Amino acid sequence: MQGSTAAGCHSSELLPPCCQSKAIVSRARAARVPSCVPPSAASIGPAGYVGRSLKQMSQEHNSLSQQVLQQVLHNQSCTPAMFDLLDPCASLSSTERLTVVQEVIHGFAQRLEECKSHSIGYPGNLDVGDANQVQLLQVLNNYSLNNAGDPFAQVNYGLHSRQFEVAVLRWFAQLWHISDGDYWGYVTSGSTESNLQALLMARENLPDAILYSSRESHFSIPKAAAMYRMEAQQVNTQLNGEMDYDDFRACVTANKPRAAIINLNIGTTVKGAVDCVDKVLEILQGMGYTHDRFYIHCDAALSGIMLPYLDDAPSITFNKPISSISVSGHKFLGAPMPCGVIITRQQYVAALADETLEIINSKDLTITCSRSGHAPIYLWQKLMLKGHEGIKQDVQRCLNNAQMLNMLLQEAAIKTFHNPLSTTVVFERPTDETLVHRWQLACQGHLAHVVVMPHVTRQKLHQFVEEYVASRRAVVATTAGIINNGSNKG
Repeated sequence: MQGSTAAGCHSSELLPPCCQSKAIVSRARAARVPSCVPPSAASIGPAGYVGRSLKQMSQEHNSLSQQVLQQVLHNQSCTPAMFDLLDPCASLSSTERLTVVQEVIHGFAQRLEECKSHSIGYPGNLDVGDANQVQLLQVLNNYSLNNAGDPFAQVNYGLHSRQFEVAVLRWFAQLWHISDGDYWGYVTSGSTESNLQALLMARENLPDAILYSSRESHFSIPKAAAMYRMEAQQVNTQLNGEMDYDDFRACVTANKPRAAIINLNIGTTVKGAVDCVDKVLEILQGMGYTHDRFYIHCDAALSGIMLPYLDDAPSITFNKPISSISVSGHKFLGAPMPCGVIITRQQYVAALADETLEIINSKDLTITCSRSGHAPIYLWQKLMLKGHEGIKQDVQRCLNNAQMLNMLLQEAAIKTFHNPLSTTVVFERPTDETLVHRWQLACQGHLAHVVVMPHVTRQKLHQFVEEYVASRRAVVATTAGIINNGSNKG
């Protein structure tokens, strides 16, 4: 902690960067004003800078602010320095405080734009829409929308978007072939919450069950098991990331006749592998499990919106005796905030709550109760504007681009792996960490991957491969130089 400053202000480590400049601090001390006050504010009143005009002070302040913004914009990692809060200070007017906030936020937005141009490693569609689409929903930022409780309940609170949420749920219900009245669900904060909700329903309906999930399941699955104190077993996987069905059979056999809760991955986190619902059902039914003794949740965070539009993809629908499906809204669809959708059979909901809470006029069925009312509207807009044909075109384009990336890497003698129904391309992790950070690659051990989303263009993929190849050559040249120098010394 730095030393104390003038009365009424806090240590400079609590201030935004533009208020921490040594030049500002030294001039402020000379003028006997608090050090957190920028020059433009210090020029006001009897304690201001003698002999300097307001215009000069403003120019100096703008110059210093630009220095700070340049530091933000040229930060090589996509994690800008923390912007500490400036507590109220009597010498800083509301207008000047607003100026500081605007400069920091605008600079941060520029930095985000730079990060966006090289974001290819994580499954998020950054194409949130054109200017007209974005502007269309900006008016809603004037309202705090809360879809608390059950989306199908009639509530007294008026600032919600349930009508949009129910429409989105019905769209996914039709996509996954389940009739009105037979399903329940809601728009979640993302697929982690969706998984937590699904496994809570599974546990409440089958309290004696064991949870089975593959070793390549998302980390939210073991998290849910720990939270709910569920007995869980991890199932081995094949080289492509898909569940090892022989190991699954052995695990279930060892625990029979206990009920089974199974998490199936419809696109694993690292390799994009799809577990086969039909094989799992065949194993369960062959062992004599009836539908009331198992619960199958399909974690389809990324691929759940893609597979229905691919001709050769397996069918993931409620026409089969699966129990719930979840998908992310910010991944392939490109909602501008994390969100997701979970759909389950109506029959499983009754185990969650019996009494209606008068204060929200609904049963307490969801994980969080209070939920974003903006997310359903963004999803509704996306689905309305894209339509089935638009989504199908996006899926096919991304799959084609993923195949192209796989080919480009192989032609450069870089080892790769690509599941045919996935837009995730796995390859050798670059040894150049600067390249990893620049392109924001998701890495696990010696592997890295690119997830080709609608915002990832072919030009961007070519640029990445060129930089990756150049970095490999540089590493080889450096290594050769070190070896040669060692030989000469010997």
